[in-house]
Amino acid sequence: MVKKILKYSGITLGVLLLLLLLAPFLFRKQLVAALKKGLNENLAAQVDFKDVSLSFFRQFPKVSVAIDSLRIVGKGDFAGDTLLQAGRVETALHFWSVVSGSNYRIYSVNLDAPKINAIVHADGKANWDIALPDTSTTPAGDSKPFRLELQRYTINGGDIRYRDESSGMEAVLRGLDHEGSGDFSAEHYKLQTKTAAGAVSFRYGAIPYLSEVATKLDADFDIDSKTSTYRFDKGRITLNALELLTSGSIRLVNDSTYDMDLSLKAPSTTFREVLSLIPSIYKKDFDKIKTAGTAKVEGFVKGVYSPTQLPAFDVKLDVANGSFQYPDLPAPVRDINLALQVQNPDGGPDHTSIRVPQVHLNMGGAPIDGRFVLQQPLTAMNIDAAVKGALDLANVSRMVKLEAGTRLAGKALADVTMKGSVAALQLKSYDGFSAGGTVRLDGFQYSSKEYPAGVELQTLLASFTPRNITLSQLAGRYGKSHFTASGTLDNVLAYVLKNDPLKGALTFHADQIDLNEFIPVSDDTAQSSSTAAAPFLVPANLDLALHASADGVRYDQVNLKGLTGRLAVNNQTVFLQDVRAAALEGTMRINGTYSTLLDKKHPDISLSYDLQGLDIRKTFLAFNTVQKLMPVAQYMGGRLSSQLVVTGKLGAGMMPDFSSLTGKGNLLLIEGLLEKFAPVDKLAGTLGIAQLQHLSLKDVKSYFEFANGQVLVKPFTVKVADMELEAGGLHGFDQSLAYVLNLKVPRAKMGATANNFVNNLAAQAASRGLPVKLGETVNLKVNVGGTIRNPQLHTALKESGASIADELKTQATDFVKAKADSARNTLRDSLNAVKKQLADDAKKTLLNTITGTKDTTATGAPATDIKKKAENTGRSILNGLFGKKQKDTTQH
Repeated sequence: MVKKILKYSGITLGVLLLLLLLAPFLFRKQLVAALKKGLNENLAAQVDFKDVSLSFFRQFPKVSVAIDSLRIVGKGDFAGDTLLQAGRVETALHFWSVVSGSNYRIYSVNLDAPKINAIVHADGKANWDIALPDTSTTPAGDSKPFRLELQRYTINGGDIRYRDESSGMEAVLRGLDHEGSGDFSAEHYKLQTKTAAGAVSFRYGAIPYLSEVATKLDADFDIDSKTSTYRFDKGRITLNALELLTSGSIRLVNDSTYDMDLSLKAPSTTFREVLSLIPSIYKKDFDKIKTAGTAKVEGFVKGVYSPTQLPAFDVKLDVANGSFQYPDLPAPVRDINLALQVQNPDGGPDHTSIRVPQVHLNMGGAPIDGRFVLQQPLTAMNIDAAVKGALDLANVSRMVKLEAGTRLAGKALADVTMKGSVAALQLKSYDGFSAGGTVRLDGFQYSSKEYPAGVELQTLLASFTPRNITLSQLAGRYGKSHFTASGTLDNVLAYVLKNDPLKGALTFHADQIDLNEFIPVSDDTAQSSSTAAAPFLVPANLDLALHASADGVRYDQVNLKGLTGRLAVNNQTVFLQDVRAAALEGTMRINGTYSTLLDKKHPDISLSYDLQGLDIRKTFLAFNTVQKLMPVAQYMGGRLSSQLVVTGKLGAGMMPDFSSLTGKGNLLLIEGLLEKFAPVDKLAGTLGIAQLQHLSLKDVKSYFEFANGQVLVKPFTVKVADMELEAGGLHGFDQSLAYVLNLKVPRAKMGATANNFVNNLAAQAASRGLPVKLGETVNLKVNVGGTIRNPQLHTALKESGASIADELKTQATDFVKAKADSARNTLRDSLNAVKKQLADDAKKTLLNTITGTKDTTATGAPATDIKKKAENTGRSILNGLFGKKQKDTTQH
């Protein structure tokens, strides 16, 4: 009997173990479907993941469910914004809830390498508010698909970015490790948390308060889930070496409103801890630095935080008689005295003030003094600032550790004061603002490992007035380039503090510029490549004009002489205007644009050029665009002139995305020699005409259009050695060929082999009922396919009356249709981008109108500028589609 019991018990246990092993496969499909269906039906977001793994043993007796490559993307106002992206999310669920396939009870959640992008729009909407309201009429006894009975959660190696557009606040946490544990199902419970982040940055408005600070936070919260109140005592925050004790409470009123009562204080009173907040000092032998002096940090936050209101707060930092010295450097930085107070007495956003009534330090015997006071930051923005001091920059390396290979020298002098309302400056009411003083640099030198050639400024003199900063003297050298500049910058303070447009006009001249010297030197090839691949983002709110000239410019293998032109920056677009130079044994004139207004990852470009008398072979080697549009130039010598207009986008590595390029142009071959060109050589061999292998060409003009990676060359005629050749067709950027050639060849030019070939063609035509009478001149039609290096020829006798235009009619029709489809898609994408930006700006404008405040966080262009850009974009696309231009030198 006992044996039977043991036997059946063993069998039962074995079956159970087998079921547990097979369960991940038996229930996997149901679980994946339930998760995707449940998440997407209950969240106002798009949820997707790569795979789900199920284990009954990993956290037995709980069931472990791991989701790989989770991605949550917003909808509506946050369409396209990724809220969460995680390499792996692992949860522990109740065993029988998984077996039954309903009422999933979740005990723990672990996130590996998550990237969280939290956004609050100017109207207060938060992108994490994605839970749909429960409108179901489920009877009380029925179960819900998911039930949270959380006991523990962790985040490993996370990156979090929080951006509040309503207040101009931004926080970035990198390398975040966080864990919390408690009985989340209880109404009252204790949440124990531990947090560490490798780098924390915090910015409010235009002022950065923390930059790349290593942070730790240990705090135990008493939580009342009924009132959503979090209370804590003796919380410990570590910022680099600065330790703060904090206590208080936070109550969640709703997703974007919090009632706060917090206090903080530094238990240590030494200057050393405060000094650690400077990243460049903390990262270099900070443990060896000798310090002296005292510091005091304390503050509180009390009141309601919402999209339209701040809590009252008062944070103070006082430093007295601070100094520091590296043990292996000869001189200290001493007499550091600083008083800082950031205060808001009642929570009104415009009642915030930042006060630094005095700051003083001594560097190598040179005293530096200053002050900074900012009040009413949203309206009048009253400022009172000054800086005065002189510094021998060569002494800096005797007091502060610079990057290896860095050299610094020169004398700097500053004596600047400014006081008044920045809002008055915006209205050009200069009576409400006073500013004066100068900044001067003499004998400035800087070089580094990345830029070993270094930069020198023999002199720089800038003077300050309420209207602008005038750069009256600037003369210097970078590498082998010597340059001078002068000009003015307007609206500088409003740009820095209110993000208003920065305007200015500068004049620049250089003797010789080697642009290759501007490429940083890097030991890390991969890093250098990835940096080069990122597009240059044109800053918003710039309205700058630069009149430039240079005696000579070198880029890669191209030498430009007598360069003149105008460069303008406006509306997140760089404009090249009437840039002229002598190059490649000819002259060139260029106009163009580079814009990141509508697409930050794939900038829009436009270009028109007029080239006169350039060396063909050198032009081919210098420009990759020529290599795609005119590959035959590789086999030519001589000179050419050309006009071209092109629009498109840049792709990886700031190189043209050739599939996006659309345009047209013309090419005048002034004189040249074509040889070793495989299609012509093959034709010469077929016909036995040696003269075709070395074609001497003169005054040959052709017109072309291109789109979708195809170039349509319109028919053109070449006369050489009593022969006439008419050609036209398509070639691809991939060097594929689809050309038609019509030849008129005197039989006297043809050898015996060629004449036999022609006679054979005539016989074949006669056999098909097409009698052909051969005269002294033979008319041939050649279809050229294959590629440039491996052409395929099909030769026949040309039918009378058939022109090459007729032969190319189908090709041209298909090309025009493809070009029109591409233009429509470009127009649609551009208008969609403009509509989104206009909608965002309209929301901000409406909120600002209601609250009576001015938006200081928007980085886009004004709506009128965006509309203008949209109109220009649409107009240029339609002109390209229908061929409508006021003046066009690129076609007949």
